[in-house]
Amino acid sequence: MYQDLRGKVALITGVGQMGDPTMWGNGAAIAKVLACENGVNLFGCDLNLDAAEHTKRRIEAEGGVCSVIAADVTDAVQVKNLVTACMKKYGRIDILVNNVGRSEPGGPAELSEEAWDSQTNVNLKSVYLTCHEVLPIMERQKAGVVINVSSVAGLRYIGKPQVAYSATKAAIIQFTKTTAILYAQKGVRLNTVIPGLMHTPLVSYLADKYANGDLEGTIAKRNTQVPMGFQGDAFDVANATAFLISDKAKYITGTKIVIDGGLTSSTG
Repeated sequence: MYQDLRGKVALITGVGQMGDPTMWGNGAAIAKVLACENGVNLFGCDLNLDAAEHTKRRIEAEGGVCSVIAADVTDAVQVKNLVTACMKKYGRIDILVNNVGRSEPGGPAELSEEAWDSQTNVNLKSVYLTCHEVLPIMERQKAGVVINVSSVAGLRYIGKPQVAYSATKAAIIQFTKTTAILYAQKGVRLNTVIPGLMHTPLVSYLADKYANGDLEGTIAKRNTQVPMGFQGDAFDVANATAFLISDKAKYITGTKIVIDGGLTSSTG
């Protein structure tokens, strides 16, 4: 799709997925589009090594180059080791995609401090830690692109009591804007991708957490919430990500692409 991406190196967090192994989660789809369709050399991580290796096998089956390791990206030492391993293998990092996330139900009164801290660490601290390690590398290279994956929950209330998730996903957007300005003259671009209600393997997990396991009902409800009448899929997210990484977007930094079928523009 984008010839300028061929041969570049991408570090992607959250390349595994939960749920149906025949579907594609956002991280896995981004990895596939970059590696298989654009010739990017992929270095991915996931908390669950089996899930990461499942993505690796699928990508390699289609001719892509992919290495994966297990890493907890809320832990500074593990993030440093992740970046070191990628640099040892490839000698550079051209692309960083932060794709991990966690949603737990609850408002401020109901949510435990432990749950708040856990979501803050997964959704937001992970972005800081990877950028802390990777941005100096990109600055030395005088080139690099960072994509942080947020959520429409960071833009508006979407019908679920998930205050920590919403707050941290909103924070990612501002983190990206501010950092993009700091690096605008250093050859490094940062943008945010904001998925809406996407039909990914995560939906079954959300149905268990928010709808007592009613997967069919959850899917139907999510479809009706979207002005276009249906959910997107992980490749809608992946294709937007690839565009923002490519030279076609060379003058785009500090902004966001919302992929939501019109959800955040609607009063519904």
